Amino acid sequence: MSAHCQLTGARPGFGNTVSHSHRRTSRRFDPNIQRKRYWLASEGRHVRLTLSARAIKTVDAIGVEAVVARIRARGEKV
Repeated sequence: MSAHCQLTGARPGFGNTVSHSHRRTSRRFDPNIQRKRYWLASEGRHVRLTLSARAIKTVDAIGVEAVVARIRARGEKV
């Protein structure tokens, strides 16, 4: 599963881990990605979305129909 949110577009960020001796090694900051299944009443089926934790809260606030419309407007298949 790719670490990328279908709603917010959150992707991994890259940076450095800095040790006590100030030695730097590269690291990756991954978003908290979850796969959630929602009932899409307008189509009478379930949709499985790959969302960040922040995007799950957005779905709870605005509804799954609005979220699917936003994702489709961007050209992604749901």
